[in-house]
Amino acid sequence: MADLAADHYELYPYPPRDPRDEGKRLIEGYPSHLAEINHYIFAGRRDFRRPFRALVAGGGTGDGTIMLARQLADRGCPAEIVYVDPSEAARRIAEARAAARKLDNIRFVTGAIEQLPELAPGPFDYIDCCGVLHHLADPEAGLARLVGALADEGGLGLMVYGAIGRTGVYHVQELLRGLAPAESMAPKERLAMAKRLLRNLPPTNWLRRNAAVADHIGLGDAGIHDLLLHRRDRAYSVPEVAALATGAKLDIVAFMEPWRYEPTAYVSDPALVRVLASGGLVERAKAAELIAGNLKTHAFYAVKAGRGVGAAASLEDPDLVPILRGQDAPGLVAGLKPGNDLSVSIDGVRAVFPLPARTRPILMAVDGRRGLAEIHRIVSAADGGRLAWPAFREDFARVYEVFRAINRLLLQLPAG
Repeated sequence: MADLAADHYELYPYPPRDPRDEGKRLIEGYPSHLAEINHYIFAGRRDFRRPFRALVAGGGTGDGTIMLARQLADRGCPAEIVYVDPSEAARRIAEARAAARKLDNIRFVTGAIEQLPELAPGPFDYIDCCGVLHHLADPEAGLARLVGALADEGGLGLMVYGAIGRTGVYHVQELLRGLAPAESMAPKERLAMAKRLLRNLPPTNWLRRNAAVADHIGLGDAGIHDLLLHRRDRAYSVPEVAALATGAKLDIVAFMEPWRYEPTAYVSDPALVRVLASGGLVERAKAAELIAGNLKTHAFYAVKAGRGVGAAASLEDPDLVPILRGQDAPGLVAGLKPGNDLSVSIDGVRAVFPLPARTRPILMAVDGRRGLAEIHRIVSAADGGRLAWPAFREDFARVYEVFRAINRLLLQLPAG
């Protein structure tokens, strides 16, 4: 990737970020949120009082690095996060963001994934590589480098472009290769030509029609440059993602957000539901991608082959505690529709999930410290003490599956 940095991310670091904004908000996303890492890679049982070592391979302007560093610092974890990126301009922004937050648990390195063994030797407990593999000359070799630096019991959070969800992007890229060839035009001239083309695209153009892709609309020059003028860019279908993982001897644990990769989130016909729900993780994800049509990226957690079963936390483990991710209980409860239906919308698709009648009291009892037995006691007391454990367990399992699928309810060991 280093050969592309000078004429791409040096001029237009991506995504565009202002370090002064760190005082206003922490940008959180997926993968690499600490609660998700614990849930999907360490079965909820990671003790973050112990040393933790992470690699952010292709850190860009720092979103994943800053999120992870802030969360580890807040936990008081003795952690080292190694940021690696070929762009000096992107690194400067990431460093300024870290300085604004007074984070001292990050080591910044300039270089490419191909240089990892020399720049940042492993092993790492966790590796983040988002938006990078699809820009490499040899994504398989790049991923192999990452897996070689991964601790046996660790895992990765990866993101690559989604082929179907980026419909229209590659049509415009092809046009611009002729209109604004990188070999004969300066980057700023190419950007100007891309803007001209965007202003002239008819409503029938596939990029204009694709509501899921908006970097060229909302992220300024950097968004246009990264989306349409990258000199090396490919996208993956779900089966191609699975093949990439298998070739690197990895098991995919979960796609993010999980509900978007469940085909039954998009259909209601009972006959279709029965068939679509019967496949394995990749088979269901493949069907969901084909049905939804708007999965512009594929983010997923993976572990070394053989660890996939049991890597993610499970309600079958009585020691684990449900925790809310990114929202408090009153906020979640306020979002419920009358009748306890939960409605979720993204990129033009709306899904409705029915929930049991006790959803509100169950969520209000989740505080990150209580286990299921204590939550059962509280909910049963509110019900006059009549709620038997089997009925509660059934209700909680349904609540958990829905809110885990939308990435709001995860599991971890009790706080130490």
